[in-house]
Amino acid sequence: MKYYHFLIALVSFLVVWFLTPWLIRFLKKIGLVVKDMNKEGRPLVPISGGLVVMVGLFAGLMLFVFFRTFIVNGAGGIEMNGDSLMLIFAASTTILIITFIGFADDLLIKKGYDSSVGLRQWQKPLLTLGAAVPLMVVKAGYSKLALPFVGAVDVGLLYPLLLIPLGVVFASNMVNMLGGLNGMETGMGIVYIGMLGLYSYVNQRYVATIIALVTLFALLAFYRYNKVPAKILPGDSLTYLLGGVIACIAILGNIEKAAIIVSIPFIIEFFLKSRSKFKAQSYGYYKDGKIHSTYKKIYSLTHFFTRSGKYTEKQIVYFMIAIELVFSSLIWVL
Repeated sequence: MKYYHFLIALVSFLVVWFLTPWLIRFLKKIGLVVKDMNKEGRPLVPISGGLVVMVGLFAGLMLFVFFRTFIVNGAGGIEMNGDSLMLIFAASTTILIITFIGFADDLLIKKGYDSSVGLRQWQKPLLTLGAAVPLMVVKAGYSKLALPFVGAVDVGLLYPLLLIPLGVVFASNMVNMLGGLNGMETGMGIVYIGMLGLYSYVNQRYVATIIALVTLFALLAFYRYNKVPAKILPGDSLTYLLGGVIACIAILGNIEKAAIIVSIPFIIEFFLKSRSKFKAQSYGYYKDGKIHSTYKKIYSLTHFFTRSGKYTEKQIVYFMIAIELVFSSLIWVL
């Protein structure tokens, strides 16, 4: 790793660290707030923190491109050529598009500020499909896939034309299913993005490593404001962003298997939420300092903890981060 790799990580961190207070004030001013359902009195909290994470991520990536173009010029360190920089621009565009789709989702607030109504179920995959276009047109990724019992198979044009859009749509909507507690989306994101970034680096997938690096440090800065008690909520703008980042890392790093493994908690969440026809929420309600479930059955991973009514919000968030850490660690042994 060269000095400028640490510099771009620092820039991503500082941009989010210093811009988030401004975004909090701005969102309050325009009334983009929702009730924090896990707090006594359900206070109004600004939503859509993914916007500032996107700014930090984008600033880091563009600074990296600047260094590679004007200063380093391909000498030493992480090897990058014109094609690699093109892939970074394609990934940046995909993440930018998908973040603003999430922001549009955040703008639709329920009357009474209970939560974000969001886009219709059929609109989400349709709109996120468009975010895959930048990766498709540059033919990102590797068409050779290692399939169980079969071995390496070259799927050819099916990869950019079918598997890339499916991956982007699935990843973005998958991450969006599990959230609602202060710091949970951000904390889990720090774990799986960090693990995928390290895995990419060890396997010399350097484009994916750079994307993971700037995202990780942007999340670390945002966590300060999103942890319990949250001053700002991530909203769909962040969950969509994180799904887009997972897809980009998996595609550009050719580590689809690792991406699927770290996504196991979200896959489990999909099946649990399907039992309620995707109407159940992951959060609960506050009572005597603990979080209680509003459902008799388990429709989310968080319900395993909220159903008993024995745990605080902070404890439940730590449990979920620990669960993600366990599954993310499996990429090194499976």
